[in-house]
Amino acid sequence: MRGPIVAALAIATLPFVSAQLSWDEAYTKAEAALTNLSLSDKVGIATGIGWQGNGGCVGNTHPVESIGYPSLCLQDGPLGVRYASSITAFTPAVQAASTWDRNLIRERGQFHAEEARALGVHVLLAPVAGALGKIAEGGRNWEGWSPDPYLTGVAVAETIEAMQAVGVQATIKHYIANEQELRRETMSSNVDDKTMHEIYLAPFYDAVKSGVAATMCSYNKLDGTWACENDHVMNELLKGQLGYQGYIMTDWGAQHSNAPAANAGLDMSMPGSNYNGGDVYWGNGGLEGAVQSGDVAEERVNDMAKRILAAWYKMGQDGEYPPLNLDLNVQGDHGANVRACARDGIVLLRNEDNILPLASPSSIAVIGSAAVKGDHANNVCVDKGCNDGALGMGWGSGSVEYSSFSEPYAAIEEKAPGAVTLSDSDDASKGAAAASGKDVALVFITADSGEGYITVEGNAGDRNNLDPWHNGNELVKAVAKVNENVIVVVHSVGAIIMDEILALPSVKAVVWAGLPSQESGNALVDVLWGETNPNGKLVYTIAKQASHYNTQVVSGDDDYEEGVMIDYRHFDSAGIEPEFEFGFGLSYTTFDYADLEVQSSATSGPIAGDIVSGGPADFFDEVATVTASVTNSGAVAGAEVAQLYLSYPESAAGQPPKQLRGFAKLPLEAGASGPVSFSIRKRDVAVWDVEGQQWTVPAGEFGVLVGASSRDIRLEGTIQVA
Repeated sequence: MRGPIVAALAIATLPFVSAQLSWDEAYTKAEAALTNLSLSDKVGIATGIGWQGNGGCVGNTHPVESIGYPSLCLQDGPLGVRYASSITAFTPAVQAASTWDRNLIRERGQFHAEEARALGVHVLLAPVAGALGKIAEGGRNWEGWSPDPYLTGVAVAETIEAMQAVGVQATIKHYIANEQELRRETMSSNVDDKTMHEIYLAPFYDAVKSGVAATMCSYNKLDGTWACENDHVMNELLKGQLGYQGYIMTDWGAQHSNAPAANAGLDMSMPGSNYNGGDVYWGNGGLEGAVQSGDVAEERVNDMAKRILAAWYKMGQDGEYPPLNLDLNVQGDHGANVRACARDGIVLLRNEDNILPLASPSSIAVIGSAAVKGDHANNVCVDKGCNDGALGMGWGSGSVEYSSFSEPYAAIEEKAPGAVTLSDSDDASKGAAAASGKDVALVFITADSGEGYITVEGNAGDRNNLDPWHNGNELVKAVAKVNENVIVVVHSVGAIIMDEILALPSVKAVVWAGLPSQESGNALVDVLWGETNPNGKLVYTIAKQASHYNTQVVSGDDDYEEGVMIDYRHFDSAGIEPEFEFGFGLSYTTFDYADLEVQSSATSGPIAGDIVSGGPADFFDEVATVTASVTNSGAVAGAEVAQLYLSYPESAAGQPPKQLRGFAKLPLEAGASGPVSFSIRKRDVAVWDVEGQQWTVPAGEFGVLVGASSRDIRLEGTIQVA
């Protein structure tokens, strides 16, 4: 593991490659190449050569010189290139999702892939669609986008298309129902058929539609069978129902058998062994022996190699491709995207007396250890396995080292020189002393989580609870006793319970700054002083009490008894008032909605088109459009995220009260109006028919709900489906 970043080499050229082959064209080239390969060659294409050192990447395959096929380099991760010396630490996906900005999300994916390509990485192990985030305490939720499968699907599609336009293979992971870290390598996720299709499989439809090259199967079992040797989820669902044409790789060390994994649809073994070179299943003659004994048909090995080669050809990686060099400086101007995602992903949760934006306070107290650079931001902790100082991402294999980091305190001091008093301690009495007599007090609190191979402050990946870390509640209380203008800044991997904080009259504002990565301080100052009007919205529900969530980390197998009722679906169906609902976010201005129009050609019945990439051929066809007008009725420019939810007819039993089915972000000058438009696809009005084993559009009246959040509905209409 690399320690603090080392000096980088010269800045690399960052090529942008837009041309790529269709799957049919790629398969034609792969089939031609296959005729020149021996069984050993084909097994080598499908088999890793060990962890890291054997090829320089976290995963490498065997090269085949006869067709010019290199040792494929597979590298983490979802927010930057792991183990590289001078790369951009992009915002975690959950922060990018909080912008609700397709353009920023796409640009983030493009820049990420440009850096990977320049470093010689063929396959990025990103983006994440599982963990989806059904459990608020889930350790890796921050690597994904949202517990809403629609929002996640949009984000992964934008990311995959942007990455692969650059010529880098994207990997959708972790497939599937990988929702907690506790016992992730032994537990079984037992998911009913309806829930699997409508919630957990849903973003994978989008990924396959977008042509994703690779899929990573997860550590857990599905209904008692390991995900990476599960015929139902790999062959029947992914390759069958979704029409997936890419290849399936294991998560690192998630293989448990030789022939059974091969026959169930696994295409690539990663890293080919365990981390110490043992537990080899396909290498050292293992898979060849299974073919020779008749336990695996050679045609299955041909299919493995063909899928992997097709992805390589599809990306144009058989042309000139940069050699591996993880020590190049490839950052370019990509920090601008980090700042934009960090800034526009900030969600303003409270703003009493319009304390924000700050005018010109003559004295500011900055309080909390999370306001300054500590071990986390200084790259001291292996894989970000600490919560010391300012927090920009969670921990684990999805983290990277910072090449630079904007410290909150330093950015605030630069904005208000001479006005700032710092207490970089979480000691309540010291915080109170610093805040006493100041015009305003900014209190920084955090909550962290990560991957289960690291334990941080007693949290083994998943969070032990939903409280702020480091005595955050007591710190805020102490400051609120001595200062009437307290602004709480939260850097967190996910929801925390804030009832104690919100009960304090002196807490005038709560700024949900999330996980801003390397541009933490700069992004925060942009919003606090109003250079940017806050325009982020929550991508999960924040509850009043932890017990209000209906999911939790389990010590045994998880039977997914909550079904489709996760996050806001659960709160709506159970009639529970959240602290802050899904889609919520305040602004320094106000927005009015008007002029709802609905046009529909939707008809009821099964969706039974031929299977193509992404499912039935008509699955993504537009069947309705919804338009509305949004007006900035306030005094300053801002951007609004208009959200479309659908309610389902009574004939569709078991559906949540409403489900997100569209969103549009609209920047508006003060007093200006603009249109928003939502395209409703056939899949958006479909439900999974368990008995018929197909998607079907139910007959009856759909409710059309347009508003500023899942609970702030401004316009209502209907769609009648006969």
